[in-house]
Amino acid sequence: MNTVIYRLARWLKQANYWLTAQVALLALRLLRQLPADRALDFADRAARRIGPWFGRHHVALDNLRKAYPEKTEDEIQTIASDMWGNMARLGAEYIFLDTLFDYDDQKPDAPSRIEVAGLHHFKRIAQEGRPNILFTAHLGNFELLPIAGAAYGMKVTALFRPPNNPYIADYILSTRRSAMGDLLPSRKGSAFALARILEANGTIGILVDQKFRYGIRTQFFGRECETSPLLPKLARQYDCDVYPARCVRLPGNRFRLEIEEKIELPRDGDGKVEVVATAQLLNDVVERWVREDPGQWMWFHKRWGLMKRERRRRRKTASSSRK
Repeated sequence: MNTVIYRLARWLKQANYWLTAQVALLALRLLRQLPADRALDFADRAARRIGPWFGRHHVALDNLRKAYPEKTEDEIQTIASDMWGNMARLGAEYIFLDTLFDYDDQKPDAPSRIEVAGLHHFKRIAQEGRPNILFTAHLGNFELLPIAGAAYGMKVTALFRPPNNPYIADYILSTRRSAMGDLLPSRKGSAFALARILEANGTIGILVDQKFRYGIRTQFFGRECETSPLLPKLARQYDCDVYPARCVRLPGNRFRLEIEEKIELPRDGDGKVEVVATAQLLNDVVERWVREDPGQWMWFHKRWGLMKRERRRRRKTASSSRK
């Protein structure tokens, strides 16, 4: 009986994934019939109306209130609305990725959707024969960064986490691979794959603003969270340069892509990269970005959730200290 129930539950889950994917892909196909600007603006308006219906909206509001206790409720609601608009544009932009990146550094004054800040970093990293790490966050259309890298000859392998829905994941992966170069799904063994790329003097790209179960204890917007140790450990092992990179969404369906100067990583007495301090430094950079453009970050992530085992241990420790 248990086997039958398990199989039925699994089938229902897959059926739900399939149905959800069909609805999403149908919406994208319909948007594809419109000019890019009209499609993106329509998606933005629709998401601002529909987003508050989802349970994740309440997660976003709670996170925003804790991150910005000084803001009014109207300001919090405005940021949440901007977030849903940004998310809808990101989804719709997958079908226009082949046309959105139109920047030509040979014609810097020509009309373009893209501005590039730090172009010399793109080009230098592409020409260097040494390992480099680029990190970014879920800001604006972060998918445009590897496209820019590939356009300027940067051989970068981007680590990404596929969506839970396998049908949507297949669509997104096929869309990404057509323009972004090498992609590496985040799964067991991916850390070793990234290490081999750095050993071969390659460049990797990593998103660093996601929750990582049993990760390094750090602070983000003044609250405790868990951060992946992957980038700090790779930087320590290969002593490579680490560059912050981000995408900023601009009015008129335009974007600014930025690679900042390489960051000076904290080091211990032996000159080795300090893993915990580096993880905190990454959070500090991302927090600076988010504070500059709060409506362009995914506030519905459960970024600050701590593992239950850790919460129990902390409560027990606090209780013992009061005795």
